[in-house]
Amino acid sequence: MKVLISPVSLEEAASIIEAGADIIDIKNVNEGSLGAQFPWNISEIVELIHGNGIAASVTLGDLPYKPGTAALAAYGAAHCGVNYIKAGLHGLNSYAQGLEMMVAIRRAVRMVSDNIQVVAAGYADYRRFDGLNTRDLVHAAKEARCDVVMVDTAIKDGNTLFEVLTLDEINDFVNMAKKAELLVALAGSLKAEHAEELLNFQPDIIGVRGAVCAGPDRHSKISVDKTRPFCSLFHHETGENHKSLQFHA
Repeated sequence: MKVLISPVSLEEAASIIEAGADIIDIKNVNEGSLGAQFPWNISEIVELIHGNGIAASVTLGDLPYKPGTAALAAYGAAHCGVNYIKAGLHGLNSYAQGLEMMVAIRRAVRMVSDNIQVVAAGYADYRRFDGLNTRDLVHAAKEARCDVVMVDTAIKDGNTLFEVLTLDEINDFVNMAKKAELLVALAGSLKAEHAEELLNFQPDIIGVRGAVCAGPDRHSKISVDKTRPFCSLFHHETGENHKSLQFHA
């Protein structure tokens, strides 16, 4: 299971480069849940982590239903040397719209590279803003031939993945994605206390920011003292012994 940590600056990325993160996910929290970072900042962070065995991910934003705009953003991001490009399917609410968006994004990425992983990201709290539901998200990701499907939370008000979706709904999402042969990523204000449930679901990627920040929310700086044990928790726990392990902040 890979751990994805989302720094917002070169300084934050440098502070956790040896803290155990598998994926550095470059975003801009001032522009939303999956806010897009400036390309010059992305390039600096990618250069920093290159050769350290850490993959680089970039977010395209909480996107409206504008396939052309999204495709152009994806084309630009693909030139920044990243391993994953993540599109937040925010301003749409149907399978057809999700499919059109992800087909355009994937096509734009493939103009640049056959190796970049394309991530269709939806929102677990879609009911709060009439967004794309998780079943249609998986179907769209599959038909668009994406590599990864992810759920996060759009509204960062303290409600976690486990408060906006039931355990059965999360389980259905993970199982549908795996049946579709997609890698699965879970995020959404996750905390160390969710480790047991997350390990039971066995996603391929766990994504966090707030859980490893020094302050009370995702707008404070990432702490290496929180990042290291959080990553170790998921790297070292297994289905057989994870109940006996604890996270120490």
